Amino acid sequence: MISKNSKIYIAGHNGMVGSAILRILKKQGYKNLIYENRNNLDLSDQSSTYNFLKKKKPDVVFVASAKVGGIFVNQKNKADFISDNLSIQNNLIIGSFKYNVKKLIFLSSSCAYPKDAPRPLKEKYLFSGKLEETNAPYAVAKLAGMKLCESYNKQYKTDFKTLIPCNLYGENDNFNEESSHFFPALIRKVENFRIGKTKSIKLWGNGKAKRELMHVDDLADAAIFFMKKKLNDDFINIGTGKQYSIIHYAKKICAYLDVKPNFEFDKSKPNGMKTKVLDIKILRKYGWRSKVSLKSGIKRT
Repeated sequence: MISKNSKIYIAGHNGMVGSAILRILKKQGYKNLIYENRNNLDLSDQSSTYNFLKKKKPDVVFVASAKVGGIFVNQKNKADFISDNLSIQNNLIIGSFKYNVKKLIFLSSSCAYPKDAPRPLKEKYLFSGKLEETNAPYAVAKLAGMKLCESYNKQYKTDFKTLIPCNLYGENDNFNEESSHFFPALIRKVENFRIGKTKSIKLWGNGKAKRELMHVDDLADAAIFFMKKKLNDDFINIGTGKQYSIIHYAKKICAYLDVKPNFEFDKSKPNGMKTKVLDIKILRKYGWRSKVSLKSGIKRT
């Protein structure tokens, strides 16, 4: 039974997702929170990670540590994206089993779904087809982590569950145009245009690709919600069930920053998946819904 005094380890507490989980756990009154900076603990190093888990003995582990980025950086650093993520998650998941962690929440990604799976994306479509080429190495790592958790559950009756969020945004995001995900990159592009640094807002592809978007505090809220639940499902989509085009999101940011947009489309660049929206029937079955509106989320970000 998880209580306010349970020992909870947040791996990746300085990242966008981890920092949101830490912030909301504190807000909800959890007292025994464990986290460690990267310069003191290298999660890609097995012995260091195992020793840390052995010493701290957490009851719960949130695996929010990962190497992440947008299309450009994924394509440029394919080996790093698969090797770093495999190392981090293997050390945390296997180490959690080894040192008797009661509950583990592994945070995956909607890019783990097959490229041509029907929409909306149902959990049963996982592992059923070819991945989107622009982020396949990252997706393969996430799929491996999901299958690892599921396998421990089946063989050893552990409680290691995977949450699959849609595209996320919010405070502590990466706003670098080249290495970030699409939404923070849009914010940076619109802001650069607003201050006169660029003469147009250049979008990759044709701007018509559709994405589901959720504020990171919603994911953190969901992660803590499911930490306290007994789950029958190994994989659960976390999202809003709604999707809009890239150009729609760009216009929303322009409206908030009071910018009259001048868009330019770089069609030499990939669109990524044409559409990516999650089926949230299982999520709704457990009684969770997102709370942060896009307008409020943009303002906070």
